[in-house]
Amino acid sequence: MLAINKIVAGGRGLAPVLVKRAGTIELDWDVRQKSRFDATDSQGRRLGVFLPRGTVVRGGDVLVAEDGSLVRVIAAPQPVLVITHCTEHGSSFDLMRAAYHLGNRHVPIELKPDHLKIEPDHVLADMLRAMHLIVREANEAFEPEGGAYAASGGHHHGHDHGQHEHHSHDHDHDH
Repeated sequence: MLAINKIVAGGRGLAPVLVKRAGTIELDWDVRQKSRFDATDSQGRRLGVFLPRGTVVRGGDVLVAEDGSLVRVIAAPQPVLVITHCTEHGSSFDLMRAAYHLGNRHVPIELKPDHLKIEPDHVLADMLRAMHLIVREANEAFEPEGGAYAASGGHHHGHDHGQHEHHSHDHDHDH
């Protein structure tokens, strides 16, 4: 097993060609928030990851193995709820209200300008729908905010501009 005990946030400072050639591991949020875990990379190598306690691994980070080899982390698609505002009956302010209510419940949230993402929870989904928000299930990468007290160290949270979905929705608005 190849031991890994170093992380380079976002691969910053590494030559892009080295990062591109590196093996990869796809990890969901549950694993990426652990500082110790085992994984197998795209090159078939067994990895034992031992990072400092409290370290959160993000998609785009690069792990450095004891032999100097690099492993690029990919945020694996996982079940999430994607929350958007209803353009017919609401405004983007509704998302701010939703983020407030979810934050009061200490729910990990990925914040985007036009939507929120949370892990699946039918009770929260019902609450959000009652607030006239659109909640849809998806299988996407999940990169929740680190929180006000998280050690950011200038950590960048990458995002993808390539996937814009158009969808319709049905929901009633009893006013």
